[in-house]
Amino acid sequence: MERRAFLASLAAATAPAVAQGQSQRPNVLIFLADDLGWNDVGYHGSEIQTPNIDRLAAEGTQLDRFYSFPLCSPTRSALMTGRYPLRLGLGYTVVRPWARFGLPLTERTIADYFQEAGYETAMTGKWHLGHYSRKYLPAARGFGHSYGQVNGAIDYYTHERDGGLDWHRDGKTLKEDGYTTDLIASEAERLIRGRDRSKPMFLYVPFNAPHGPLQAPKELLAKYAHIEDQKRRTFAAMVDRMDTAIGRVLAAIDKEGMRENTVVLFFSDNGGPIGSGARNKPLRGAKGSTWEGGTRVPAVIRFPGKVPAKKTLAQVMTVMDVLPTLAEAAGQKPRYRNPLDGKSVWSGIRSGTAAAREDIFFSIESERGLHFAVHRDKGGEQWKLVREIGTKSSSINTFLFRIDRDATESHDLASQHPALVDELVTKLEAWRKLAPAESLRHTTGPGQAWKSPAAWVDGAEP
Repeated sequence: MERRAFLASLAAATAPAVAQGQSQRPNVLIFLADDLGWNDVGYHGSEIQTPNIDRLAAEGTQLDRFYSFPLCSPTRSALMTGRYPLRLGLGYTVVRPWARFGLPLTERTIADYFQEAGYETAMTGKWHLGHYSRKYLPAARGFGHSYGQVNGAIDYYTHERDGGLDWHRDGKTLKEDGYTTDLIASEAERLIRGRDRSKPMFLYVPFNAPHGPLQAPKELLAKYAHIEDQKRRTFAAMVDRMDTAIGRVLAAIDKEGMRENTVVLFFSDNGGPIGSGARNKPLRGAKGSTWEGGTRVPAVIRFPGKVPAKKTLAQVMTVMDVLPTLAEAAGQKPRYRNPLDGKSVWSGIRSGTAAAREDIFFSIESERGLHFAVHRDKGGEQWKLVREIGTKSSSINTFLFRIDRDATESHDLASQHPALVDELVTKLEAWRKLAPAESLRHTTGPGQAWKSPAAWVDGAEP
């Protein structure tokens, strides 16, 4: 009996120490905005009030040269895997409701890797990486908890897409009232309060705001009544509400005493859609293009004591770099299933210094044709090739910019540097061959037999 009592007391004494040791590993929190433009945050001079995002920018480092891909699903696939969307069959368009396609099952996700490292993993918000089979839903991709929508462009109040209810918790259809932005924040608060305190937490909060449909609470529409353009007014109100939601989640982190030990990353999944009220000024272009306005997005990282505050970093960083960068920030060394295209820039973020990068490629397809871009670091000079191939292959436009001096892409230098243009075009054409034959394309339609399910997760195949 004495020995049994001794062992019990020893276990009781050591358990808190183990839990405390585990909890010392940093938590990771990712906020992802949907369709937020460069000029849609306060710290970039916008008329939209974003005090909580601005506070992150003041308390952390602004990632001034952060690049997403031009559309939603491509960016999310790169975030999850650290690999080019083109490799994954997602380099040209999004996963539409009728698509029998998703993030390839041969890929492991950022949630998989953090879960393997002993983290509690959770997401609340928009998935948009496959829904036709349960094998593609978040619960099968490394997330111990998941909540929100599986499609894009759902109604903010009815939570429907194409007449089917698209709202769930842990893969079970959920009927509840509320504005989606508010609900996503409430779920994040619940997850933070109810977390397993013996483990660090990886929390992914991908808002569907301010993506269309343009719907905002009445009181916020009144707040921005001075904006004459109706779409811009509604868009501003949606961004404002998202900022409030971000503030609620950050307050929950503070209340739980997690602030000092949490890496927070905020960014947008692509540039803003100008036709829906977004603004990317002074950048050229918009969502769906490979111009800066389509790919260069607001981004901030905060980690008290580790990341410099009130700093703006010119390091070129892409969404593919998020996985290896956050893994290093958290002290993790994952065994990646597939080679990454991204790289960790954690040392540069910590030191506040920028380093040279290898060539970086971008792609997307629209009704106008194919759009590509290549970023080249040439002896400290930052160059960018933009190449647009119309639906008629004879229509090809190629531009070259010294992007570090000409962020607005106003001065085409292609005629002055033909050798560099030829070299980058050759590299681009080789890179395009990474796309698998079964890639999703912009022209992929629903087919005559397609019909949306009454409830999206219930309609998913086993």
